[in-house]
Amino acid sequence: MVLVTLQETKKAHFAMPITIMGDKEFESVPSIKSKALRINLNANIYGTFAEIGAGQETARNFFRAGGASGTIAKAMSAYDKDFSDAIYGIENDKRYVTEARLKKMLKHEGQLMEDRIARDKHPNKLFFSYANTVATIDFAKKYKGHGWVGIRYQTKPDEDYNEIILHIRFHENDAKLQQMTLGVLGVNLIYGAYYKYDNPKKLLRYLYDHLDKDQIEIDTINFSGPRFKKVDNRLMSLQLVKNGMTEAVMFGPDGNNVLPARILYKKNILAMRGSFRPVTKVNMDIFEKSHNMFLNENKVDKNKTVEIFEITLSNLRAEGEIDEEDFMARARLLCSLGQTVMISNFQEYYKVVEYFSNYTKERMALAMGVNNLVDIFDEKYYRHLSGGILEAFGKLFFKDLKVYLYPLKDPKTGILTTSDNLKVHPRMKELYKFFKHNGKLQDIVDYDTSIMDIFSREILQKIQHAEPGWEDMLPDLIPEMIKENNFFGYRATEKV
Repeated sequence: MVLVTLQETKKAHFAMPITIMGDKEFESVPSIKSKALRINLNANIYGTFAEIGAGQETARNFFRAGGASGTIAKAMSAYDKDFSDAIYGIENDKRYVTEARLKKMLKHEGQLMEDRIARDKHPNKLFFSYANTVATIDFAKKYKGHGWVGIRYQTKPDEDYNEIILHIRFHENDAKLQQMTLGVLGVNLIYGAYYKYDNPKKLLRYLYDHLDKDQIEIDTINFSGPRFKKVDNRLMSLQLVKNGMTEAVMFGPDGNNVLPARILYKKNILAMRGSFRPVTKVNMDIFEKSHNMFLNENKVDKNKTVEIFEITLSNLRAEGEIDEEDFMARARLLCSLGQTVMISNFQEYYKVVEYFSNYTKERMALAMGVNNLVDIFDEKYYRHLSGGILEAFGKLFFKDLKVYLYPLKDPKTGILTTSDNLKVHPRMKELYKFFKHNGKLQDIVDYDTSIMDIFSREILQKIQHAEPGWEDMLPDLIPEMIKENNFFGYRATEKV
């Protein structure tokens, strides 16, 4: 017989978790203080904070959590430009809120840790440098502010450094609130870098712990280093849009994520939307002919012109949940052709134009097929707007915008549909005539008639069913890439 004391009974009772019928499991989110404290109580994590332009809010969270002396080697802010230049050097563009500046800060502060803290005396230390360079909302509240935030850190003493660098845009209208938001984001980033690095997708979502998406926007993020060797940053860009952290992301021909503002600022923009599943000779014919027409427009400087291939999130979701392998196939093929790709959450064309207008007042053009223009003149897409289609068209065409229209060939009759014989709903006829006669719609006339019967969906079926002849319908090198990488189910289906 075992005797149990009253004290032991009480301990056992209070140790048992209480559950109520109907409870569901959920993931508990640590408080900002708990996150900072966990970092502080780790005996090995040790580093510096360098925060320019938005206070010392990240470091403040660690100081207030307690135990910061074991974590913070230095916290600094070089607000004065001369002091900042003396520490980190002068940027070629004389700007301070840039990615280049942030990288210099991270590298400089990290090197100081290596120089000043002896490894033989502290063999287990995991060094980090956290930095941000941020401009908060201006006094007139015209520009809400933006900035670069990053961490350079180790998870093992003998490994190379990892980096997570992101760009943010503030949506709050008060500088103090923006500073506090930045402080929360900073703690989330440092905590995620150490405790969530094994799952970058989750790390992204955890950046918004204790934050709302209407407070701050993350529109660019890049991972690098030994812990992120298998991470494709284009896929991380997709997650930003998918999670509602931003409305659009961009990556360049080299596959690296780029800041949209850096690509679009004060530029003439030619954009082409499509599924590009896969990219075809017709896609490239539309692009090349539109590009030539655009460069011949007045006020369009070739050296200040960018071309964007856009894929919408709704297109990626066309067959249900987003297939990330399918997305990566499209992205890699477009990048191989030297194109800059934008992934957006814009279903309607006018939203794309509005987005571009945030960065430039120069000329813009959209390249599209006739069937896309028919959709633009369909009223059902604008019922959510109080002004309906007129409001949408006001946003779309009041800018210095043109639409280059690629004809549609009827497979049975061979008749071409252009802007001259395009049929729209009777209620839209006068509106259509207005834009056509004002030069907003312009037909592409120098097209290649031999490829007009090519459609992406038909090629995709041929690839998936191992039917011959699809290779000739795609640009050079694209068929080889599809075969070598098993894109769009090519290899699996062929074996069957």
